[in-house]
Amino acid sequence: MIRAYILLWFAWQIASPQAAEHMQAGIAADKQREFEVAVREFKQVTELAPSFADGFINLGQAYMESGDYGSAIAPLKHALELNADSMPAHQLLGYALLSEGYAAEAIPHLQRAADKTALGIAEIQTGQLAEAVANLQVAVAAHPNDPDILYYLGRAGGLLSKQSIDTLLAAYPDSARAHQAMAENYFVLRRMPDAEKEYREALQLRPSLPEAHLALGEVYAGAFQWAKAEDEFRMQAKLQPGNAEAAYRLGTALLEEGKAHEARAELLRADQLMPEMPETLYSLGKAASLEGDAAAAEKAWTKLLSVEKQSSLAAQAHFGLAGLYRKQGKTAEAQHEMQEFQSLQNSSNQPHESGKPESQPH
Repeated sequence: MIRAYILLWFAWQIASPQAAEHMQAGIAADKQREFEVAVREFKQVTELAPSFADGFINLGQAYMESGDYGSAIAPLKHALELNADSMPAHQLLGYALLSEGYAAEAIPHLQRAADKTALGIAEIQTGQLAEAVANLQVAVAAHPNDPDILYYLGRAGGLLSKQSIDTLLAAYPDSARAHQAMAENYFVLRRMPDAEKEYREALQLRPSLPEAHLALGEVYAGAFQWAKAEDEFRMQAKLQPGNAEAAYRLGTALLEEGKAHEARAELLRADQLMPEMPETLYSLGKAASLEGDAAAAEKAWTKLLSVEKQSSLAAQAHFGLAGLYRKQGKTAEAQHEMQEFQSLQNSSNQPHESGKPESQPH
C-alpha cells in the first residue's frame, strides 16, 4: 500500500477554547511523530467538539500514521457524516479500508478523491483489471519513476493478460491463437520441444499467423538450429517486409551460418527500418568486419557507442574496434579501445554468453 497521507492541516474554528488547545497539542505531537499522543489529543477534540469534522479527520490520520488502520475507519466515516464532501476524509478512508482488505468499500471513496494509484490497487483486488490498468497508467504518467506504481501496473497488466488467455483457451481451445498462446507459455518455461509443436500447430491452422514464424524462429535460434531459424525468419520477413525485427533476426541467423554478405544486406535493411538499434549496429559491424570492410565496421560500432555506452554490447563494440585498429597499426587507438572494453567488463556482473569476448577475424 502506498502511504501518501494528507499532511495539510485545515483552517478551523472551534467554539471551545479547551478543544482548540487539544487541537494545537495534537498537531504539535503529530509533527514530532508522537502519534500516540496525537491520538489522545484528537480524541479530546472529538469529545469536546463532536460536530467538528476536521477533528475526526485528524484523529483518523493519526491512527493511520501509527499503523492502526482499523481504528481510523470509524472516525473517518463519522467525519463524512458531518461533511460528505470532504476530499481528505474520502482519501484517508479509502486508504484505511484498502489497507484492511476492504477494497470494494474503498473504491467509491478513492474515486471521489481521484487517487489513481490507490484506486488502481483496489481495482486489482476486486478483479476490475482493465480499469486498474487505465488508472495506474495515469498514475505512472504523473510519477514515472515510482517503483510501487510500476509494480502494480505490471501486476495488473499481467493478470489482465492471463485472464484474456484463460478465456481464449477455454472458449477456443483448438484455434490457432490458442496454440500460439500455449507455445508462448512453453517458450517462457524453456520447454522448447513443446513450444515448437504448438507453433507448428498454430501455423498449420493459419500459415500467415502474425509473428508466429518469428517466434518459431527464436525457438530454433535458442537451440542453435540456425538453418531452421533462417527459414522461419525469412518467411516472417516475406510476410512483413516492414518488420525491422524480422530483418534483424534473419540477418543474425545468416551471420551465425557464416553468410556474412547476405546477413549484411538484411541488417542494413533492419537499420533502415528502425535506425540506431544497438543490437542491429553491433551485428552490422560484425558482418562488415567478416567481409573485410573495416570502414563500415568502424562506422557501425562507433555509432553504437554514441547510442549506448555502458552495456555488454558497448563492451563488444570496443573490443571489435580494438581488433580493427590493431590490424591497421593504430596501436594507441587499439590500446584505448581495449582499456574501455576491460573497464566495462570489470564493472559488469553480466559476462558475455560465451564467457569471453567474441574473436575477430585475423
